[in-house]
Amino acid sequence: MAAACTHINISYRNLVRSCCRSKNTKINPSKVCPQQYDQIWSQIRQEAESDMKQDPLLSNLYHCAILSHTSLESALSNYLALKLCTPHVSPDSLAAAFLKALSEHGQIGRAVRDDLTAVRDRDPACISYVHCFLNFKGFLACQAHRLAHHFWINGRTALALLIQSRVSEVFAVDIHPRAEIGSGVVIDHATGVVIGETAVVGNNVTILHSVTLGGTGKAAGDRHPKIRDGVMIGAGAKILGNIEVGPNARIGAGALVLKEVPAGATAVGNPARLVGSR
Repeated sequence: MAAACTHINISYRNLVRSCCRSKNTKINPSKVCPQQYDQIWSQIRQEAESDMKQDPLLSNLYHCAILSHTSLESALSNYLALKLCTPHVSPDSLAAAFLKALSEHGQIGRAVRDDLTAVRDRDPACISYVHCFLNFKGFLACQAHRLAHHFWINGRTALALLIQSRVSEVFAVDIHPRAEIGSGVVIDHATGVVIGETAVVGNNVTILHSVTLGGTGKAAGDRHPKIRDGVMIGAGAKILGNIEVGPNARIGAGALVLKEVPAGATAVGNPARLVGSR
């Protein structure tokens, strides 16, 4: 047992060293994201510097995760790789695959930044961009899904499913890599969130913990919910079947939704009933 523990400790140290080696693949900023988005990366670096001054204990973390990188794409690739690697899939190889996807497909990077902004604006518990980036597992799970979805639609299904499995183990969030998720999404607290294969989540959606976007078990094919822009889904809500929740609707905590919810409506209860609109 002692030998096994020693091996684990050495492996973890090696992972940290690997994470600290920035893979600064050349990125064309105009291809990755519009110029104004660079302000978010600059803000993250400034916040990291400030946090290090307040608590030097965090210096190594902030240096390895943030300050040793030249772009948000590089930092995110390495941080996720450290979280999701396995004894048989190295952080170096994962980080390289993640960074290649982020470098070649700027829409992923734009969605990452939109998610950061959404969490900072809509979650009162979020004190800074860097706090979200390092510590919010809902944000990290969502970004890992974006990469898994990219691999899925490009035929690398085995890698996509491995990422899904690791995200479920590490972050307690299970999102099928085929599911489509928009930008500006907040997955708050995140524990227990399940999103099925044919689900669609629009832009500016907020999902709290223990939410299920699942099937009824009675259908095959396209069998999961379609959540439109601006929807708020409360903790523990279950939305089942190929049904639509219209733009700006609200789903109450613990609701069981089996029928469509109109735009702007509020659904509560088990089974859910409509109680108002906005």
